[in-house]
Amino acid sequence: MNPRAAGRRASGSSGGLRQAIARTPITNNLVARVLALGALTLASLLVARTMGPAGVGALSLLRMLPWLVGLVLGGGLYGAAPYFLSRPAGRHPSYRATFPAIAICAGVVGAGAWLALTPVLHHAFYPQVSTGLVAAAAVTVVTQLLETTAKTCSQGIGDMAGSNRMIVLEEALFVPLYLALAGAGLGHYAAMVAALALGDIINAGQGWTRLIRRGFLTGGRPSLARAREIVSYGTRAELSSIALLLNARLDFAIVASIAGPTPLGIYAVASRYAELLRLPSLAMNYVLYPAYARQDRDEALVSTVQALRRRAWAPAAVAVPMAALAPVVLPAFYGSDFRPAVLPAWLLLIGLAGGGVTGILSAYLYAVGRPGVVSAAQGLGVVVTVALDLTLIPRYGITGAAVASAAAYVSTTVVLFAIFRARGAVPDDDREVVTTDQPSHPAEETVT
Repeated sequence: MNPRAAGRRASGSSGGLRQAIARTPITNNLVARVLALGALTLASLLVARTMGPAGVGALSLLRMLPWLVGLVLGGGLYGAAPYFLSRPAGRHPSYRATFPAIAICAGVVGAGAWLALTPVLHHAFYPQVSTGLVAAAAVTVVTQLLETTAKTCSQGIGDMAGSNRMIVLEEALFVPLYLALAGAGLGHYAAMVAALALGDIINAGQGWTRLIRRGFLTGGRPSLARAREIVSYGTRAELSSIALLLNARLDFAIVASIAGPTPLGIYAVASRYAELLRLPSLAMNYVLYPAYARQDRDEALVSTVQALRRRAWAPAAVAVPMAALAPVVLPAFYGSDFRPAVLPAWLLLIGLAGGGVTGILSAYLYAVGRPGVVSAAQGLGVVVTVALDLTLIPRYGITGAAVASAAAYVSTTVVLFAIFRARGAVPDDDREVVTTDQPSHPAEETVT
């Protein structure tokens, strides 16, 4: 079907998508992400003021590495849930029951692997944390898997409110729990590990309770056949998620191992600030992915072109004022010790300015069953990250890390757009593109 015919079909039958990409669902998800990042910033600020840059580095790694273990062992669970649950077949109870079963099994295996590797993890990433606390962090492999699975299942069934709530609570629970535990006499690092685990448990508990009350698990039993389907699709999607995470966080590990915890803490602050620019593209991707999956391929194509023309510019526009404010905001909030974070933040903003294109195209390719294309593009970014990190960090420190990450982000965006255009997906100017901005039915990211 040509784009004009698809446009006519989309005009008459995309009521669900119109609501899914209307301002309200995307804005609500964007607000949730802003609140979550605000909570994360507050947590980083609190830790920076009480424990210094080394504490900020430990917090970043304690959140990131257990999540990565769960992602690897979960068989692409996070990426597969919105794909299957957005489709009619996903309403079958056996699909729904299989997702938490995979999460529990992967969590148990992941926690065991974490415990076995505790001495290595302590030496490589957590030298300032006791071995016992590093071992205790194994529980967060399980808790983060259950939390993120509940969030992506809510996304897949179109429960935007429930999923957005989990996005906020995932970060917002840490500060009160950390303050309470530290005030009760736990050491700072012990309070950090315990607060992360308890926050996951509370958030996952309320998320799964909401899903159960909505009949998510009614009448269903886990199915090995369903698990194979989920893992088959999810593994291809997982490669993209891992690559995305590595593009965003591999430099954390390399900076920690080469430069040490203090430069890592400064670089983490620069990254957190620059990653504000990711919020619009993440919100677009989060809402558009299951929405496109509900359409047929031609309708999704037309809607993707529409989104590129109307929304892809947003991150680049926001990057300019963010760059201007960085020299004022970072030292003011974090202290003069964090002034060296300004230049890395500028470089990262350049790399993230094309995130709107990446988010929209990734949503389309996931929705039409082509996650491997996204994985290949993200994989190129990882290659760029590793090559430039190892070349630049020893000589230029965190500035070199920022250059490497910016180059990786730009490479991924360019490759995705080139593939999309090479397949004839971008219509000529004389072809009709249907507008899909009117409200209709809301429907619902990945990558932490």
